[in-house]
Amino acid sequence: MSSVIGKVIHTYLDLFMGFLRPGIFGFGGGPASIPLIREEVVDNYGWMTIEEFTDALAFGNMLPGPIATKMSALIGYHVQGIPGSLVAITATVAPSAIAAVLLISFYARFSNAPWMGGMMRGVRPVVVILVAQVVYMMGRTSFPSITTYIIAALAVVGLAVFNLHPAILIVMALAFGGVFLG
Repeated sequence: MSSVIGKVIHTYLDLFMGFLRPGIFGFGGGPASIPLIREEVVDNYGWMTIEEFTDALAFGNMLPGPIATKMSALIGYHVQGIPGSLVAITATVAPSAIAAVLLISFYARFSNAPWMGGMMRGVRPVVVILVAQVVYMMGRTSFPSITTYIIAALAVVGLAVFNLHPAILIVMALAFGGVFLG
């Protein structure tokens, strides 16, 4: 019995650590955390395959709110149900909440300093590359047929030409996939 309890506690600890690291190092907001979350969930702990992670990310993007929090809720639930969701959400949100409380006065005090502007300009390209890496890795499994390339092209047109809200595109893709790709 105690080995079962120990295993459950270990799983909760893994969930906490697996989401604490992206919570601490996900500079640039939720989208910048996605590659870090993927690293933990797919590569480090093996809780999901890249395909399952991509599906969770697509599902998370259908819902309102910050993507990192939604991903932690979805993956935490996948691993350990509602308690797993709560552990993963806490680990995701706690670092930024604590840092925001502690650092807001520091940033306000030095926001006009040249070195602060330089730090922000220095980190932005890294965040873009991290997001691009996730896009590349997810893209390798997200385009199994010509139909999926057409869906992607139509999504680009919908965004760029018609300025459609991403939620509309997601609902349209879900409906199309359910009818024609199921």
